[in-house]
Amino acid sequence: QVQLAESGGGLVQPGGSLRLSCAASGRIIDNDRMAWYRQAPGEDRELVAFITSEPVTYYADSVKGRFTISRDNDKSLVYLQMNSLKPEDTAVYYCNAWHRTAGNYWGQGTLVTVSS
Repeated sequence: QVQLAESGGGLVQPGGSLRLSCAASGRIIDNDRMAWYRQAPGEDRELVAFITSEPVTYYADSVKGRFTISRDNDKSLVYLQMNSLKPEDTAVYYCNAWHRTAGNYWGQGTLVTVSS
């Protein structure tokens, strides 16, 4: 099993930046696909970005060019750098670890609020 703990959320003004961190423990995540999802009030959870072990990255169109996902396998950390934040980025952001045989795991989430 793997435990995921997100941090770095908070209140930021439109146009500002935040960096989210996801700390993994319990097993090595080097071969996991790591991802960030978000869920806004009243909405379904959506994929924001993922990074594979190669690493290959993917971004949702809504965040492309503004968000950057990265990983530090030595420290078992995954980051989401969020720039040029918009009010519509307001959501709870969840870290996800997926491995073909080891399973699918979620963190508890961290709230990001973009408001003036």
